[in-house]
Amino acid sequence: MVKIYIEMSDDANGILHFVKDKNNLKNLGEAIEFIADKYEDDYMKLRPEFIKKMKRIEKQRGTHFKNIDELRKHIGLK
Repeated sequence: MVKIYIEMSDDANGILHFVKDKNNLKNLGEAIEFIADKYEDDYMKLRPEFIKKMKRIEKQRGTHFKNIDELRKHIGLK
């Protein structure tokens, strides 16, 4: 379990309280987890077109990326 301190707008805080109350959650941490779980599939799933693109890049390079920093450097983010 991770403990965090966050700053957010009053609007975001209100939304978290709404999610907490609507879903009978114990605290705002559970509301954040609820929201994260709800959107995990949408944002964490690797799309087929992304996988194809990565395979094409790896084939051109002749090797896999060893870590995220190698990938970032390859696509010009670092």
